[in-house]
Amino acid sequence: MPRLTTLYTRKGDDGTTALGGGQRVAKDALRVQAYGTVDELNSAIGVALAHGLTERLAALLPGIQNELFHLGSDLCFVEADKSRLVIPQIEARHIAALEAVIDELNAAVGPLQNFILPGGTVGAANLHLARTICRRAEREVTALAREEPVGPFVLHYLNRLSDALFVMARYENKQLGRPEPLWNARA
Repeated sequence: MPRLTTLYTRKGDDGTTALGGGQRVAKDALRVQAYGTVDELNSAIGVALAHGLTERLAALLPGIQNELFHLGSDLCFVEADKSRLVIPQIEARHIAALEAVIDELNAAVGPLQNFILPGGTVGAANLHLARTICRRAEREVTALAREEPVGPFVLHYLNRLSDALFVMARYENKQLGRPEPLWNARA
């Protein structure tokens, strides 16, 4: 478990930051942008939880937040360092768990009849916001993966998580009796 004794080191004052393995890179490097967006996603989920969600989602999301720390760790270390260091990473089991959640909640909300607008309850709206941040993280990791290797399950996880957040938003609206805001293609 990391132990943080001070919050500032002054080492980043030159516009660089250290990766998990100690390499110094620019703060706007693709890898840093990717794990920074994962951190933003985790914070957005925290906002959704702080506003209050149904019991089932409130039980699920803290575990997903923990997995997002695994994902950040996975991205913070280059692949070469992972062969010599034991670090938390996203694994196939994390993806399988998300797929089970998607299947469970999708069965509860039923098939999608139309495109829906982000919104409904405050909780659902916050989950939709988290979903869009997740999609941005996925795009950033895709760009990173074109330049250098990333963990084998990182993109799969982000793709499933965005789907899970979508169905969670639908579930939140349904459980609270709020109709889904539908897209009117003729307006």
